[in-house]
Amino acid sequence: MNQEEEVELLSRVDIFEGLSKDEVREILEDLLQRNAEINLSAGEVFYTPQQPDGKLFILKKGRVRIYRTEGSREFTLEMVDAGTVFGEVAFTPHALRNAYAEATEPSILLAMDRADVERLVQLKPQVGIKIISLLSERLHYYETRMQDVTLKEVPARLASLILFLVESEGVKRPGEISIPTRYSHEHLGTMIGANREAVTRAFGRLQDEGVLQIRRRLIFVDDIEALQRAAGRLLEEESFS
Repeated sequence: MNQEEEVELLSRVDIFEGLSKDEVREILEDLLQRNAEINLSAGEVFYTPQQPDGKLFILKKGRVRIYRTEGSREFTLEMVDAGTVFGEVAFTPHALRNAYAEATEPSILLAMDRADVERLVQLKPQVGIKIISLLSERLHYYETRMQDVTLKEVPARLASLILFLVESEGVKRPGEISIPTRYSHEHLGTMIGANREAVTRAFGRLQDEGVLQIRRRLIFVDDIEALQRAAGRLLEEESFS
């Protein structure tokens, strides 16, 4: 990949939207001078709670899973796609730092430490504003996910997750919305704090209610309003339904 392709790729990153190509080129050259680029293999864990210094990562290529562990169980907080900044939880209060990051496919990252971020914000204040906005959205999303696990049964948790997937990657066609990524039931289970069998039963219930269909291991949402109602059910409502 030549420099112009690198600049074009970095220009699509959320926090750099609105910057000129020359400004993005300047940021890229500055980061590469400090060996900030990281190449990862599929399955490679590159960030753990044990790391003493926080990092802000820019995902140039590939896909990353951010997750926490409780005993032997894993809870997936988020799947991050190329063009996204993540790792900002390392700059927040300690309770949100207990996360791991794993490349789920071959990936390329740019890593920025606190000094890099502070220098960038001083040079480009508009980037700092976008980082703050992104951080607020992420914190709200993580809090919502954790509340779902505490307050909702598995079908409602699954419906809530599918709503998020619809918003983040859904493909809309007349009469239905599809999720283009093939998620296994086990993988979805790590995202809602449930085992594979419970996810399978939850899918069965949502299909019986006419909310969605599974075809060729892909999720197709038939009734977005019914999905929203299912996602809003709390424990008490589930137990009496």
